[in-house]
Amino acid sequence: MTTPTGREFAVVTGASSGIGYELARQFADHGYDLLITAEDDGIEQAAAGLRRDGQNEVIAVRADLATYNGVEKLYEQLRETGRPVDALALNAGRGLGGDFTRDTDLREELNIIDVNVTSTVHLAKRVLPDMVARGSGRVLFTSSIASMMPGTYQAVYNASKSFVQSFAEAVRAELKDTGVTVTSLMPGPTDTNFFERADMMDTRVGAGEKDDPAQVAEQGFKALMKGEEKVVAGSLKTRVQGAASKIMPDRAKAEMHRKMAEPGSAD
Repeated sequence: MTTPTGREFAVVTGASSGIGYELARQFADHGYDLLITAEDDGIEQAAAGLRRDGQNEVIAVRADLATYNGVEKLYEQLRETGRPVDALALNAGRGLGGDFTRDTDLREELNIIDVNVTSTVHLAKRVLPDMVARGSGRVLFTSSIASMMPGTYQAVYNASKSFVQSFAEAVRAELKDTGVTVTSLMPGPTDTNFFERADMMDTRVGAGEKDDPAQVAEQGFKALMKGEEKVVAGSLKTRVQGAASKIMPDRAKAEMHRKMAEPGSAD
């Protein structure tokens, strides 16, 4: 059991790189101890980069959150610290581009659902009851502006983020007046390895200009600390796109997404 340090304690999933790493860096820079997790061995290097000359504690857990046992392994490691979770950033996620019916692989799409949806629900179910029992805690769900539009050529990814967004808003409403806040972070295209992993580098969105993950994370962290319901994070262009998505009909949004995500559209 880890001896409490007197600092607040945050858990960040998908923290080996990208937005997840930058969220963890925000917590570290604001004096939090951390438990970070990812499925790849980069999580150890990330932990080293988040340690502040011995002034904070960073625990790295390598776990595959696409599996039930992976989430349970993470939660067991969390329980072994003996520490209450002050902040939980449910950030782990992945995507896949391509024509759902004719191009993409079912196993890959089911993995997306397992990571983006199932693990999010699973870990929230484990951690939130303790927060409510204490009457304090902050939860950040990494959603996406993709949650607001039909994902032509990203059908499963966008649908998974629509689930996360709806889930976050519903849980927030349920936890009203408990002392636990829920915030959803809604970035647009961000400069991470997401598009390479999703096999989307030949698309307009994959090849185009993207937001800085450090900026996205900073905006998400500030919204979390304020207890805000949600934040469309990133550049002005992304925020304008988010605002436009609220009023555009779904048919128009689906066509707009086609132009961004259609394979070969970068040419």
